[in-house]
Amino acid sequence: MNRIKKIAILMVVLSTITMAEIKVAYLAGGCFWCTESDMEKVPGVINVISGYSGGHVENPTYDQVSSGDTGHIESIEVKYDSDKISYSQLLHSFLKGINPTDGDGQFVDRGYQYSPAIFYQNTNEKNLAEKALNQIQKEGHFTKINVKLLPFDKFYVAEEYHQDYYKKNPIRYKYYRYRSGRDQFLEKVWGKN
Repeated sequence: MNRIKKIAILMVVLSTITMAEIKVAYLAGGCFWCTESDMEKVPGVINVISGYSGGHVENPTYDQVSSGDTGHIESIEVKYDSDKISYSQLLHSFLKGINPTDGDGQFVDRGYQYSPAIFYQNTNEKNLAEKALNQIQKEGHFTKINVKLLPFDKFYVAEEYHQDYYKKNPIRYKYYRYRSGRDQFLEKVWGKN
């Protein structure tokens, strides 16, 4: 689905929900194809866009970000209905889809540009993120947590071919995801979904 269609669908969805209920979160968990795919399946999530956060280059390209020279992290913008899912619940779903112990990348994707992060937009989000990280550790699966908490600055939308990659290229996506080890890790830690 191209970006124009996606925006049109989002506008229809938004017209049925009061704007006060829509919130936005910025998260990073390695490959944005995977985090976008996983978060779009979470009840209460309205839309997920792949992109880049942090960094010092305006409007970076995928090639620039993946080189590791821009300071950006592959991330996602998550629009969600706060009447259906809280920020804390959203973070818990996100953290159960990544390896929160690996601060140097995720699975086969290595480097700062693939590191896990929660980009908080205010003090309340920062406090809730700290609680979510403590909670995921208290659940007993991890002895340490290495997810960055970073103040949100900007989000740059990734190129169109990255949006909904798992839908546009299902065979390539499934092959990449399987070879990355993500699902094997998640199944080992959390069991089959």
